[in-house]
Amino acid sequence: MPKVDIEAIPQTNATGYPATYASAVSGRLYRRLAPPSGLTEFGASHVVLKPGAWSSQRHWHEDEDEIVIMLSGEAILVENDGRHTMRSGDVAVFPKGVENGHVLINESDHDCVFIAIGRPAASDCHYPDIDMHLFNGTGFRKKDGSPF
Repeated sequence: MPKVDIEAIPQTNATGYPATYASAVSGRLYRRLAPPSGLTEFGASHVVLKPGAWSSQRHWHEDEDEIVIMLSGEAILVENDGRHTMRSGDVAVFPKGVENGHVLINESDHDCVFIAIGRPAASDCHYPDIDMHLFNGTGFRKKDGSPF
């Protein structure tokens, strides 16, 4: 059946971030929609940000397009050119290779919910505000390549 039962997909707050940078996403809960629904060409996640939570560390991908569709609540999109309020129905797009670091932060008193869509492929990911780099999807390192 094409309709996805979101509640049947386990919700997690797992992160691969080193402990130094993981606390910002401790209030981020997500469900990966693609694997249980059989999709293989792109990834999608149903994300809930609790008050104070970040969607990620501010980042951009060399070889992955991303799109975010706000479903409910409010978050602040922080990117290179400043802060932008995102509300239900708003859409933000992040083309691959564009050096525009982005993150959603829930600064409200209520949960916010969005769908994030991207490509489930290994891609270098840059974190302009912190000493972290994801090397070709193989793991997080410091910007000089040394391990955490």
